[in-house]
Amino acid sequence: MSNGKDIALTHVAVLVGDQDKALEFYRDLLGLELRQDLEFPGGRWLTVGPAAQPGIEFLLEVPAMNPDDTLRAASEARLANGAQGMLIFTTDAVDETFARLRDAGVQVTQEPVTQPYGVRDCGFADPWGNNVRFSQVLG
Repeated sequence: MSNGKDIALTHVAVLVGDQDKALEFYRDLLGLELRQDLEFPGGRWLTVGPAAQPGIEFLLEVPAMNPDDTLRAASEARLANGAQGMLIFTTDAVDETFARLRDAGVQVTQEPVTQPYGVRDCGFADPWGNNVRFSQVLG
């Protein structure tokens, strides 16, 4: 039996409405690497991840990937109301990251702010309402 010390996080699902558009957003705009793009019966396994973290992948998941009708309907309802997942990334250049994504037309949810807990951060929304945040630890 596991004591919890032998487990590691490898994948996090991000609910999206269209995998091709999600790939454009997460790879082409944010700069994540394509990790896997595999067709399987009933769907497509599409993952991206940060170059500096080869052990973590974000599954760009669409509701149709869920074989359970009830759970699939719940995912569709979440998408209809804004998926509201959250990904937080760190960067050494939050203001530059903010400017690049804002200028690319990504929806801004928070302009860069220096927080009292030692980070400068900003926020965006992906096309499905997931929160995508960037923070820079201040020295």
